[in-house]
Amino acid sequence: MNTVKLSESVYYVGAVDWNLRDFHGYTTPRGVTYNSYLIIDEKVCLIDTVKAPFARELLERISQIIDPGKIDYVITNHIEPDHSSGLPAVMTRAPHAKVLLTEQGRTGIIKHYQQNYDFQVVKEGDVLDLGCNKLQFVPVPMLHWPDSMISYLTGEQILFSNDAFGQHISTTKRFDDENELPELIYEAEKYYANILQPFGKMVVKAINKLNELPIKIIAPSHGVVWRKHIPDIVAKYQDWGHGNTVGKVVIAYDSMWGSTERMARQILDGVASTGVTGKLYKLSVADRSEVVRDMLEAGGVLIGSPTLNNGMMPTTGALMTYLKGLRPTGKIGAAFGAYGWGGGAQKAIEEMLSSSGIALEQPGISLKWVPDAAELDKCFEFGREFAHKLFNKI
Repeated sequence: MNTVKLSESVYYVGAVDWNLRDFHGYTTPRGVTYNSYLIIDEKVCLIDTVKAPFARELLERISQIIDPGKIDYVITNHIEPDHSSGLPAVMTRAPHAKVLLTEQGRTGIIKHYQQNYDFQVVKEGDVLDLGCNKLQFVPVPMLHWPDSMISYLTGEQILFSNDAFGQHISTTKRFDDENELPELIYEAEKYYANILQPFGKMVVKAINKLNELPIKIIAPSHGVVWRKHIPDIVAKYQDWGHGNTVGKVVIAYDSMWGSTERMARQILDGVASTGVTGKLYKLSVADRSEVVRDMLEAGGVLIGSPTLNNGMMPTTGALMTYLKGLRPTGKIGAAFGAYGWGGGAQKAIEEMLSSSGIALEQPGISLKWVPDAAELDKCFEFGREFAHKLFNKI
């Protein structure tokens, strides 16, 4: 197997899942990685494991470097199964290893795998002496699970960042400077938008803690390892964590007989006429996780649907439910759509926008049946007015 070293004492021993296309509802067209790292010091330490189907590959990679039975410590930064379900296989080969994790992590591992390993619960400030290097532990609860923590290797100055700074991308090149930066930032943005977005305040707190540490390498649990573009990805996390937005409007809609689609396109033209960037997504054909990625930095969100059974279409409803869970910040929004004998979609969308934390700073627009020329002009003006409000806001 190909051996990849992060430093003289740290090896990459994880696995690349080239074929996974759905990560609990988040589409992954470029696949996924399950990153695990092996530290060879006076003591041998494994940072996280892999998803269970790849445990054999993990152990084979470790065996190329050292007998797995010589592992002294296994650090479980996060108990979600994509990181931890390889743990039982590892512990079978390394039965004397001590498992270090948070208190929430200990409870979760026992519940997941019904095993009571030799646990050592760690808290902020705790240090594990490996010999030449030490591991410092920084719990980051709810980033993005209650058990989550980050580990920092002194001497080598490597941050094992768990889910922070990750991307879902499969590549044979393990480092950021071996890949195209725009592609990595794109995938990091999609990752943040769909997984970490609800936890922006915790992200900012974690970044503030990490700024106190000298960091040469960031080794996340998914995607490539950052060693050249660390300032770029940290700056992005600062922006995303603070909810900073730009002058962009994302219009997401679905349409039954074409009327709402005609409205959407006219609204988009109105937005574009002001110089503000507009993006258009039809939800019956768009990838929801890509739409959410585009919304992350957008200051404006417009949601459209015709009325179906006194409410919005299921595709629109699915996006709104998803947004409510992600709790985006710093955005303004409005609703639009056509209806037949009775309305209802606009009100339902507006209620969901408000409950998602998106500010309604403009009344929505709805029309009956098929838009005429005057109504299309109103849609254009609606988009133009919304863009001006966004421009004044930012």
